[in-house]
Amino acid sequence: MALPETSPAAPVSAPDNDQNKPLLSDRTLVGIRSRAAGYDRANAFFTEDLAELVAAGYLRALVPTRFGGLGRTLQQTVHAQTRLAAHAPATALAVNMHLIWTGVAASLHAQGDHSLDFLLEEAGRGEIFAFGVSEPGNDLVLFGSQTDARPQQGGGYRFTGTKVFTSLSPAWTRLGTLGLDSSDLADPAIVWAFLERADAGIRSKDDWNTLGMRASQSQSTVLDGALARPDRVVRRLPVGPNGDPLVAGIFATFEILLSAVYTGIGQRALELAVAGANLRTSLKNDGRSHAQDPVARWRVGDLVIAMDGIYPQIDALARTVDERSFTVGPAWFAQLSGLKYRATQNAKFVVDTAVQIAGGSAYSASSELGRLYRDVLAGLFHPSDADSAHATAAASVLGPLDLSTS
Repeated sequence: MALPETSPAAPVSAPDNDQNKPLLSDRTLVGIRSRAAGYDRANAFFTEDLAELVAAGYLRALVPTRFGGLGRTLQQTVHAQTRLAAHAPATALAVNMHLIWTGVAASLHAQGDHSLDFLLEEAGRGEIFAFGVSEPGNDLVLFGSQTDARPQQGGGYRFTGTKVFTSLSPAWTRLGTLGLDSSDLADPAIVWAFLERADAGIRSKDDWNTLGMRASQSQSTVLDGALARPDRVVRRLPVGPNGDPLVAGIFATFEILLSAVYTGIGQRALELAVAGANLRTSLKNDGRSHAQDPVARWRVGDLVIAMDGIYPQIDALARTVDERSFTVGPAWFAQLSGLKYRATQNAKFVVDTAVQIAGGSAYSASSELGRLYRDVLAGLFHPSDADSAHATAAASVLGPLDLSTS
């Protein structure tokens, strides 16, 4: 037996000051879940989902009320993202990228850094921000780039290069990106800036045909001399690791919100495992359901324990960011990369085990668990990957690797 399975320009409503009201209604989430399988099957963007999320003010969750947003905390938004991901993982993953930028901008604003206030103003008016950072073969991620950032007279930059995994490709209107300014070979720098979709020199490639997370439509973005105006150039930083508040904010918000999405996948997989245990019957057990089988019960119990352990970790780190009660350094980066690694591995374990509990029905192409099995694999590829997370954790207690030669 099988298991249960935009418009970005929509008017911006007035800020919702009820901080205890759920960001998304049950009715909205039911509708979003009902469309997830169709988007996946057609490899289509989540257009209707996005329209509903925009109408609900969800993309303005982290924008302070003074900028027209809902003024929610990262901790509150993490809870909402876990809930959304349990209904439609690809939708939640794509929206994450916009939320990362608004979260970073809100955090900087609260610290008295107004370099991204324009982002909050524009997000409050309904602009959609994408994350144009990942590049083929660039494992330095935030600390290096293969994209050329060419300085222009007056302080602007022209960017030339290819970005991959640009979620929200059919809908974004603003792109936060980075490139390498090597015009002075003695002083190369990483330049962070924002581009506008309507400008020349920006093209999305229709190349998203993946195993999972298909509705995110995270297409490649080709930049060919795309211009960032001087007032949209927000940082010029040294190449390599650094503790600049922008970089630290991106890293923290990215890892925490990403962990929330994959935890939502685990949450739904546990629900489906319970449903599967109750649906399957066993002739060896007098026709009773697998919910009465000791092995199945042990497996379900293992999933409950696994999920119970991840929620407090995400919650605690999100609250730490909200309260700005952290110190940027090796231990902080190790906690963040460790959380992402743990959350994605945990979700994969839960989905794998849920498939065993559900049995052969999960192998059907129409199975929701089968779709989760494909979606959860994407967690392996987001920064920080397994190698990076372990290296960061080791460095936090052993110190940096000694690269000197004898």
